[in-house]
Amino acid sequence: MALPSFQFSDDQADAYDTATELLRGVGVDLDEGMLLPPPERQAPAMAIIGRAGSGKTLLLSQLYHAVEDLGVEVVSGDYESRKKKDKRTLAILAPTNKAASVLRGNKVPATTIHRILYTPVYDPEYERVAEWLAGNGPKPEIEGLTEAALDRALEFYNAHRSIPGALATAGLRGSDFITGWKRRDDPLDIGFVDEASMLDDKQYQDLREIFPTLILFGDPAQLAPVGQSGEMVFDRFKGPRKRELSRIHRQADDSPILDLAHALSDPEVEFEEFERMIHEAAQRDDRVQVAPRVDADLMARSPVLVWRNATRVRLIQAFRGAHGAPPDALIPGEPLICDGIELPAKHRKRRIDLEARGLIKGAQVVYLGPGNRPGFSRLHVFGADQPQISAASIVKIEFPDQEEPFIPYAARMGAAFLHGAAVTIHKAQGSQWPEVQVFGPDIYAAARSGRMEAGLPLWKRLAYVAITRAQERLHWVMRYALARPQAALTVEDLRTAKPAPLEMTQEEEAQT
Repeated sequence: MALPSFQFSDDQADAYDTATELLRGVGVDLDEGMLLPPPERQAPAMAIIGRAGSGKTLLLSQLYHAVEDLGVEVVSGDYESRKKKDKRTLAILAPTNKAASVLRGNKVPATTIHRILYTPVYDPEYERVAEWLAGNGPKPEIEGLTEAALDRALEFYNAHRSIPGALATAGLRGSDFITGWKRRDDPLDIGFVDEASMLDDKQYQDLREIFPTLILFGDPAQLAPVGQSGEMVFDRFKGPRKRELSRIHRQADDSPILDLAHALSDPEVEFEEFERMIHEAAQRDDRVQVAPRVDADLMARSPVLVWRNATRVRLIQAFRGAHGAPPDALIPGEPLICDGIELPAKHRKRRIDLEARGLIKGAQVVYLGPGNRPGFSRLHVFGADQPQISAASIVKIEFPDQEEPFIPYAARMGAAFLHGAAVTIHKAQGSQWPEVQVFGPDIYAAARSGRMEAGLPLWKRLAYVAITRAQERLHWVMRYALARPQAALTVEDLRTAKPAPLEMTQEEEAQT
């Protein structure tokens, strides 16, 4: 078959061929350049799996470009053009905002699984602009938008493929052109899902109901979802439905972090030997650091990764104490993790609004300060199209040896947050940061426990996930200690436009 211009390895070419054959069977023929109406039947899902550095993201990107070049419309979470008969569509999904933003950084227009379940409702006038940007209509004349503003929007869209971002470049706010959100009524067509090791059975079944054609991309060495007994959804795939990439495609200058990750696949390597490898790698390459203690300055933007929840809480309290944070309030610059949406079922629209703005469970957030109303917080949501919002919040501050957290801010309904200076390795899956600190004493405790998960020592899965979160530099922390911060917490690096509020309507206020 006709492969992309660069040369795949044998295992990559085999996986690409298998995916191409699946797409041909549903009317998307990449070889012949032919696009047929979608079939009425559901195609078997397939998975392309491999460890870090094996080329999964490269394959996903190449398949995306090939499918889009054939005329398949890419559906994002921020805009979907009007439904046309026999229109073929592709959605590229990830379980978390952070994972989706990593793909977008590689020029792949990804969105979260949750966002694809809900679609924005555009103001009819600005929908004409969106249709024009997407290539489905003439250039509109809109009162208040100059030719120069429209041209800026088009230039932005061509570079980033984001309708909200393009409209914001033209000088509009989200509240100008998005009037609300609705649950998706109709199924879509083709779905590519990255970080599929994070999917649980229910999420997978939800995706199967929406996408007749589904291709998963996942890492079998990561941690399985909690409650799945160490099994990932693609573990049940057989034969041609699963293609594994075994060759490691290192960066041009090689990656000592990937070398360490793949050393964990050797059954002869025990914890002490692995830690010796880390020390040797640190002597050769400054992208691996052996740290005597946790760096408090790094914790402000990339959390320390730990195994035990007790370790997480103690490190968070040490971080807050080092920065002089009071025990009963947050200070601007403190990192948070969204712990879910605490709303009654009758407030479904408010839940959709919060989640559509990026406040899904596991979202990484920085506290900017109190909102204008009691219980509201100004927040920066990493990975969101419009990152700065003001939202009804329930903030929980945890303390060692205390079962219930202290709640300094609590709206009657809204998004719940835990502190994010340290997170468990399970919650870190799907995320990456330029620099990552891994708390070695916790990995050692997992090794001493002797626990196994799906046939592998738990400590190896934990270490693998933790160190592969680092894009540029890995810090392996040796001792249970925290270095004093060299600078105060700040939000200057996050300054953007005024946050958009997420406030309750009078009707919603009356119902609480």
